[in-house]
Amino acid sequence: MSKTWLYFACMTSLIVYISCSGDNAQQELTQRAAEIHQKVLTVDSHTDTPLRLMRSEFDLSKRHDPYQRGGRLDFPRMKEGGLDVVFFAVFVAQGPRTVEYNLNAREKAFNIFDLVHEALKQNSELAQLAYSPDDAYRLESEGKFAVFLGMENGYPIGNDLSLLEKYYDLGARYITLCHTKNNDICDSSTDPNGPENQGLSAFGEKVVLEMNKLGMMVDVSHISDEAFYDVLAVSKAPVIASHSCARALCDNPRNLDDQMLKLLAAKEGVIQICVLSMYVKDPPPNPQREEEYSALIKESALSDQMSEKEREELSNKWDAFQKKYAQEMATVSDVVDHIDHVVRTIGIDYVGIGTDFDGGGGVQGCYDVSEIGNITLELVKRGYNEQQLAKIWGANIMRVFREVQQVANELQKEAS
Repeated sequence: MSKTWLYFACMTSLIVYISCSGDNAQQELTQRAAEIHQKVLTVDSHTDTPLRLMRSEFDLSKRHDPYQRGGRLDFPRMKEGGLDVVFFAVFVAQGPRTVEYNLNAREKAFNIFDLVHEALKQNSELAQLAYSPDDAYRLESEGKFAVFLGMENGYPIGNDLSLLEKYYDLGARYITLCHTKNNDICDSSTDPNGPENQGLSAFGEKVVLEMNKLGMMVDVSHISDEAFYDVLAVSKAPVIASHSCARALCDNPRNLDDQMLKLLAAKEGVIQICVLSMYVKDPPPNPQREEEYSALIKESALSDQMSEKEREELSNKWDAFQKKYAQEMATVSDVVDHIDHVVRTIGIDYVGIGTDFDGGGGVQGCYDVSEIGNITLELVKRGYNEQQLAKIWGANIMRVFREVQQVANELQKEAS
């Protein structure tokens, strides 16, 4: 055999060996990620799935197609994705702040609580309502899903502080103080009319302190920067950002800048990284998409005045919009970039995951809950170990939850 042919044969064998070794290494990595994902408690701190429950045909126990208006989460897909714990948001869109509309918002919130309670009653063999971190771990050990409740937008509180205890008794364990517009509690980061309260209002301070007393986590997602600083100054307990990202990587007012991240960590809080594409990565310029998006935002602002049929049609429009522009979405790698940034900036103990599924959340590779294991895989590829993954996926948010409850116990003892 000539030296040329010998060289060619050797190089061919080496290439085949490297290729096979690479395949084996990838398989081992995937297997390790799957094992870790199955082992740790996995928590999604924010989904808007109750909006789906408002559709009479939606059944949490059945598998739905996310590409055919089936939403991003149901119990079969939670099982496929290996998600143990989920926070359902009781969301009421911001409307006029009058006595009549405040009462209407309260009744809408009560109705959503009832819908979730009834859905869980019908699926008690699969899932149960959870009230504490201990419930989450217990239900996971029993092979059941744990469903917590949060309230997104404090609008249903109106000006009545006593409603906080009622919502707590119904299961609410955090409140996102506002949504896309200002309310009587605080300013929003995205109100087109700009700030009104210059942060947290006087009533908002009372809301935060009452939440501390009850053991409800204060959620700073959606609120303005000034309101964020006010909340951290007022709250006696750690706070959470249930579904936000890092502004250093995506300059969106909904995200937290590095100084805010540092203050959040100093307060022993946690930021739950969102998988809503526009909070993860600035999309490439597309005038048509931006025009359609702006039109949908304007239409959504009137959702509180819509009939059930009109809200259904609006939801279908959002589904169609996301499907149409799916290829412009951020990726799982982009999401993990945000986790990396938070870890580098403030440490591994202050980051988690809150997808915002059914509220706009979804990226390439994690379009619905069945694909959340891809986040774990990407983290493993980047060198995160089991202990770190356990913190990101659930231990960090549960730690904050326990500390908030401990503060409540202390405050209640002081008051007695």
